[in-house]
Amino acid sequence: MVKGKVFLVGAGPGAPDLITVRGLQCLRKADFLVYDRLVDRSLIRHAPSHAELFFAGKSPSNHPIEQNAINQILLEHARKGKKVVRLKGGDPFIFGRGGEEAVFLAEHGIPVEIIPGLSSPFAVPAAVGIPLTHRDHASSIAILTGHRRKEGAVPVVSADTLVYLMPVANLKQIVHKILEAGFSSRTPCALIENGTKEGERFISGRLNNIVQKARDEAVSPPALFVVGEVVQLRNRIIKPVLQDRKKVVDIRGYSNRKRAVFSWRKPTKPIYSPHRGVETMDSDLKALKRPPIK
Repeated sequence: MVKGKVFLVGAGPGAPDLITVRGLQCLRKADFLVYDRLVDRSLIRHAPSHAELFFAGKSPSNHPIEQNAINQILLEHARKGKKVVRLKGGDPFIFGRGGEEAVFLAEHGIPVEIIPGLSSPFAVPAAVGIPLTHRDHASSIAILTGHRRKEGAVPVVSADTLVYLMPVANLKQIVHKILEAGFSSRTPCALIENGTKEGERFISGRLNNIVQKARDEAVSPPALFVVGEVVQLRNRIIKPVLQDRKKVVDIRGYSNRKRAVFSWRKPTKPIYSPHRGVETMDSDLKALKRPPIK
């Protein structure tokens, strides 16, 4: 039996230009592509023309295909000798069920390569100007899920900064648990909807009013909830301080970045590297000392 290989690829936090180089290389070599709801559709176009596409997306209240069925699909096509790419939003091993898939495939003797991705709990706050750590405000971070597989209370732990994924449905309960854990009702917090993507929204407040603000703004998934003193640093970072009539800090969402000079396939303008001078993106990719996609 000819064995193929499965690549568990993190697509990054949302914007298609935030996937890793290695992830894009794998995508361009796929024979069979299984992708999730949060993967930007423009990335799908990078799969080869011969590749079969399979949508395995889920939402918090809608699971049209169960995880066991996805596992079997990956196994079936790998056993046919195909390069199977499992493309997931964020990082495949952070609340992405990539660990479940990797264990299943390993137990069935299928080679697996894990391609890490920029995970949304780190990338999305950074993209809007929130540093999760700061020497004066936060020396610890906790990444938690607001959506549990089994019934039960949402988690809360002791840390200077809390980041919740999938918080929308249980936001009131999450805030209640955080307050019970000893956080002040005046603690700064923020909801970030569609982080790094088109339609990104930032709603800030404090623990004593964020639930009402979320209702007023009709916040919907996908979203992140960040809690901690670091949230208030955003205003100091993005405040339009002028220096020689130029902004000191420029934080641009994807809708602005995509209008900049950027090409996925054949860059026509050079990219400057302070260490290597001016090189094209293609030559940079060729210089990477990574093994080929086999």
